[in-house]
Amino acid sequence: MNPSLINYTLHLADNALILAQRNAEWCGHGPILEQDIAITNISLDLLGQSRNFYQYAAQLINDSKIPGSSTAPAPGGEGVGGEASEDSLAYLRTEREFKNCLLVEQPNGDWAQTILRQFLVSAWQYLLYEKLVHNSDEQIAAIAAKSLKEVTYHQRWSSEWVIRLGDGTAESHERMLKAIDELWQYTGELFIAADYETAAGFDTASLKDSWLKKVTAVFEEATLPVPEKVFMQTGGKQGVHTEYMGYILADLQYLQRTYPGASW
Repeated sequence: MNPSLINYTLHLADNALILAQRNAEWCGHGPILEQDIAITNISLDLLGQSRNFYQYAAQLINDSKIPGSSTAPAPGGEGVGGEASEDSLAYLRTEREFKNCLLVEQPNGDWAQTILRQFLVSAWQYLLYEKLVHNSDEQIAAIAAKSLKEVTYHQRWSSEWVIRLGDGTAESHERMLKAIDELWQYTGELFIAADYETAAGFDTASLKDSWLKKVTAVFEEATLPVPEKVFMQTGGKQGVHTEYMGYILADLQYLQRTYPGASW
């Protein structure tokens, strides 16, 4: 079994899970009821995507332990009996074992920052899944095809809000500028391939021009500037995260850590 495929699948799952967890923090706190429901539904979509990727990663991990198969390095998160599952991969891995990009773990901040984070990620995920639909791995391609339908809506919803806030009041425009200052430095990592991405045969750098074109078009309509010459933060794909990641996992994993082996 190809260990790079396992790690890449976990990378895709981790991005969706951590962003879902962040968005879920808005449940009951949205600015208006309709948008509270919208951001919660997006969170559920992302959670479903992460489950599909985790299930496939668990299958790959468990298959790699069958006698006679090539052995992949243990990614952590092994459950009872040494078997991996979607739950063990989400709840039993440590911060350094998660491979999500730094962007998805950034704080919600205000509504503007949450919206911008969602748009930047959704624009990337749309292009990513559009490519993965044609991936040689049939399971990855199938998950991407299902996810693409959801991300299409995520991208449209978030881009409309970016325009609404950027080209809105003086205050909403200023809040969007602040959100750009906070988040843009984490976008470069989206297009810098980790070793397992390259080994898995995916060239993430090929998405950058299309992503920037989409973001620039939305920013122009929103009367927002596209930053230039910003130092980019990296490390998330290799397990080196910001200070926020530990707090996210403390909430996410609390029940399983407190009551080991608990199940619904």
